Amino acid sequence: MTQETSHDAGPLVLLGPPGAGKGTQAKRIMARFQIPQVSTGDLLRENVARGTELGLAAKSVMARGELVSDDLVCTMVQQRLMQPDCRRGYVLDGFPRTAAQAGWLDALLEHELFDNSRPTRAWPIVISLDVDYNQLLLRITGRRSCPTCGRIYNVHFQPPRVDELCDLAHATRLVTRNDDRLEVIQPRLTAYQEQTRPVADYYAHTGRLVSVNGDLPVDDVSDQIYRVLDDHHA
Repeated sequence: MTQETSHDAGPLVLLGPPGAGKGTQAKRIMARFQIPQVSTGDLLRENVARGTELGLAAKSVMARGELVSDDLVCTMVQQRLMQPDCRRGYVLDGFPRTAAQAGWLDALLEHELFDNSRPTRAWPIVISLDVDYNQLLLRITGRRSCPTCGRIYNVHFQPPRVDELCDLAHATRLVTRNDDRLEVIQPRLTAYQEQTRPVADYYAHTGRLVSVNGDLPVDDVSDQIYRVLDDHHA
């Protein structure tokens, strides 16, 4: 059972390569602290679907096969962080993706710290989920899912009772997502190192990066993160 806590979480950035468990831990933090997840992917889709000025600009850029600029993404993030449900904190998902975005976020929050109407603003707590590279490959390439019931397995760590068949939907053969194939995941991990590692370096330089052992079982990783957050607010 998830235990809710009374203190505010503040802004929280989770860093880590694909397969490190950021999504799982983000959901647990959201439930424990009753704060929202702010996802740049969701913001882009929402603005495009609503036909906002930002959405139309982003749609035009994406139609040309180009990356949405930092200016557009940052403006969407800023608008989202001003919503009332972010007052007690939020988990940033997919942001900041570059050192420039991290610097922009610091500047925004520094400005907001002086806004007395939003007293809970603070520097982001930045937690890096450190996972051994070989462990990552086993986690990702070993993932299988049941197309009938949606249950997730891992052939290395949580295999089904009968090889490649779902325990619940017994006649259903498990499938591997295309994103979990070795030839797909290796370039993604390389891209992470090249593009996102500078974000971790930025926060390490400011003394605000906290590393936790992402190789441990899920509950133990959660406990590490909760301790970091509790210590921060002690």
